[in-house]
Amino acid sequence: MGMQFGWLARVNHIVTYTISPFELRAFPNVFSKGVPNMWRRFRSSFFRVAPPLIGAYVIMDWANASYIKYNRKNPADYENEE
Repeated sequence: MGMQFGWLARVNHIVTYTISPFELRAFPNVFSKGVPNMWRRFRSSFFRVAPPLIGAYVIMDWANASYIKYNRKNPADYENEE
């Protein structure tokens, strides 16, 4: 048996490079490139996303209000009961 899990196959002619986590820059150019790019992407997709969401909210609000209104009992039906 002798093979361990990480060494099940032998692959030739593949070179891998790694960099130390201490040499990585975690957030390079976040404020100079990241925030303007986020703002640009938000502006470009806002008018595609917002109208359907606003329409869905208005329709759901109307549907819930009408559901509550039509399921309410009529107080005039119970005026003469004692």
